[in-house]
Amino acid sequence: MKRISIILLAVIFSFVSCSKDNGKNKDKSDETTKNLTIFFVNDQHGQLDNFSKIKYIIDKEKQETSVIVACSGDMFSGNPVVDNYPEKGYPMIDVMNKVGFDIVAIGNHEFDYGEANLKNRVEQADFDWVCANIDMGSTGIPEPSEYKTLDINDLKVTFLGLVETGGKANAVIPSTHPLKVQNFTFERPENIVSQYSDIKEQKNSDLYIALSHLGHNGYSGALGDFQLASQFPYFDLIIGGHSHRKIDTIINNIPVFQAGAYLNYLGKIELLVKDKKIDSINFTLIDLNTCTEYDHELKTVIDDYNNLPYLSEVIGFSHIYHDIPKVGCFYADALRSVMNVDVAFQNTGGVRSGLDEGDITKREIFEIAPFNNGTVIYNMSIAEIKAFLKGSGSGFYYSGIQIEQIGDDIQVKDLNGNILTDNTILSLGINDYIPAVHETYFPTNGSIQSLTTAETIISYLVNVNSQVNYPNCDHYFRYQ
Repeated sequence: MKRISIILLAVIFSFVSCSKDNGKNKDKSDETTKNLTIFFVNDQHGQLDNFSKIKYIIDKEKQETSVIVACSGDMFSGNPVVDNYPEKGYPMIDVMNKVGFDIVAIGNHEFDYGEANLKNRVEQADFDWVCANIDMGSTGIPEPSEYKTLDINDLKVTFLGLVETGGKANAVIPSTHPLKVQNFTFERPENIVSQYSDIKEQKNSDLYIALSHLGHNGYSGALGDFQLASQFPYFDLIIGGHSHRKIDTIINNIPVFQAGAYLNYLGKIELLVKDKKIDSINFTLIDLNTCTEYDHELKTVIDDYNNLPYLSEVIGFSHIYHDIPKVGCFYADALRSVMNVDVAFQNTGGVRSGLDEGDITKREIFEIAPFNNGTVIYNMSIAEIKAFLKGSGSGFYYSGIQIEQIGDDIQVKDLNGNILTDNTILSLGINDYIPAVHETYFPTNGSIQSLTTAETIISYLVNVNSQVNYPNCDHYFRYQ
């Protein structure tokens, strides 16, 4: 279709805390110009606390203008209060319902709890879900709308939902455990977006917005928000997620926004809409950690969810602050020790948090390893391990051996510095996500263990070594 041009008479990007005036840009004297504020979050990963501040901010704004509240995906996985609740994920849905969310894009971590839990969470939500490149198949989960038009005070705003599909080589799935999405069908977003080029005209909408969980920038041919704006310029603006960035830019005359991650920020987009075009736009990134005012009723609800004494149980001591790479070394050592294997590997994406200096609580371990991945043991030759490291294209923390790339080859030594020949057989402990993604490199007869990765780390601290002290981490390998 012929692209609708966007006239940006005033584009003002700002980053503020709650204590500052947000500088509203509203022309109430021009009746043909319509005001709209869109609040959004992305990648909150189970964090609840700042929602009471968000509700306060939104309720105040609703007294002055039309408001839409959106989320661009990854509501779940990252907070044990939400992840380990008997109805996994329900506290997030409950709190978002109370805030008054209108529309949500499906993120890759929405699948982490499995089909039954996702079905229940979708049915419990008071908001709409959108995703154009998924088919729920036989799962029984209600199909999300490809796009949804919201009518608010004489404005029609249409949102198209998209989720990334970079979860596995030679497959079209999001970045989640492959076993959790076996019964879904996904399409590459770049293959389907053009089907929705005329939606704004078809729905007679004032605005057409991509609510995206693609990440801001695609790589190796994948579609990110920047490529979406460049290659498919149908949208008035793009609200994104997945890459945990603070994005406020313009690509191909289309504003692209993202609001960080873990509910540290709230995105606020103030719009003047005239003749079905953006007449002016003001973006504010609100630092929620500086906000002091909150909705008292919702805070009480959140405090009740957070009241889980077992998560505060002290199970170890961290001698220094450990950033994620250092935690990765500790993580791999804990797996190897508790699983009683020769070598352990841990993927970088499965280490989700650092570790503060001082007492270690169970909460911290569940934050480090939030996905409830299982553990499995394989017997593999050095040749098979080398093939895995070369072919996976991924980086791993490891324990129990020494690994060095020499030219195009990989040299593996034991901890005493002895070179291990290719036919040497080792027992290998690993989380079950890794062989599910890279199954061609692993035997089919692994020994499934009873503990999740988080439970394995907790067992290590309680039963093996409660002291964590990794000032340096040199046990990371990625084949170049």
